[in-house]
Amino acid sequence: MRTWHRIIFGDCRDMREIPSGSVHLVVTSPPYYNAPFDYPGLFKSYDEYLALIRATARELKRVLAKGRIACFVTQDVRIEGKLYPVPADIVRIMCEEGFIYRDRIVWKKPEGYVRISRRSGVLIQHRLPMYFYPDNIYEEILILQNGEFDYDYVKELKPEIRDKSRIDINRFQGEKWYLSIWEITNVLPLGGRLEEGIAAFPDEIPRRLIRLFSFVGETVLDPFLGSGTTTKVARELGRNSYGYEIDLELKDTILRKINYQQRTLTEDKIDVIIREDAKRLRTFLQERVHKQRSVTEKKKNSGSRGS
Repeated sequence: MRTWHRIIFGDCRDMREIPSGSVHLVVTSPPYYNAPFDYPGLFKSYDEYLALIRATARELKRVLAKGRIACFVTQDVRIEGKLYPVPADIVRIMCEEGFIYRDRIVWKKPEGYVRISRRSGVLIQHRLPMYFYPDNIYEEILILQNGEFDYDYVKELKPEIRDKSRIDINRFQGEKWYLSIWEITNVLPLGGRLEEGIAAFPDEIPRRLIRLFSFVGETVLDPFLGSGTTTKVARELGRNSYGYEIDLELKDTILRKINYQQRTLTEDKIDVIIREDAKRLRTFLQERVHKQRSVTEKKKNSGSRGS
């Protein structure tokens, strides 16, 4: 099936390119608030971050069709010892803007996954109460709904669309999609990968969500497109898509991920729009991440010498 995709480099708080009520599913992962090894110092304050979430929620309320789903992949963020309740605040804001809190899925990563440091090492070093900090190997997939869904919509679909959209029950059961915990390997932070330096989620997450909450030929939106994973998977599954990304420095990464040069072979239509409010952030963030890593390594080495 021929599909179309529009990638807009600009601020998702203004989705002027999308007609009201024309999106059938949102799959996204907002920036992890000032996460030290992903987005250090991107926001001046947590309130500024939440203001972005609220403005985006209002636009999602406008563009998302009645009864349809918005999924957020996110987690709490700890900065200088303080834990920020990002998932809880996203749910609160979305509900205040008129959405229904439908479900929460825990995305469990492999046990051997370690980002930068093992927080549990603090207890191993001291072996006393009050020094316990668990290593985090999960994120949350928040599922919110824009009002009640009218299931007559499904009955009115063309039979071929329903047939193409059917869920593979063998995969559903064999891979345990039916559980509230999904065990999926994360995109490993290895040098040389396409998403190097980008907090990307694995293809399998949007692949499941798109199959579970949309029909072939419908439209998927990612307001925080990042490296372009949602657009890539939507295209593979015969869905149309919109993707917003404020960082123009991610353009080459996105176009490579979605095989932009191969679009003529499939006859898919891909439009790229660069707005006046696009920014250049990747170089700035990578410089800050490098400084953060240097500080962390110095602290580690200093701790080792003192033990």
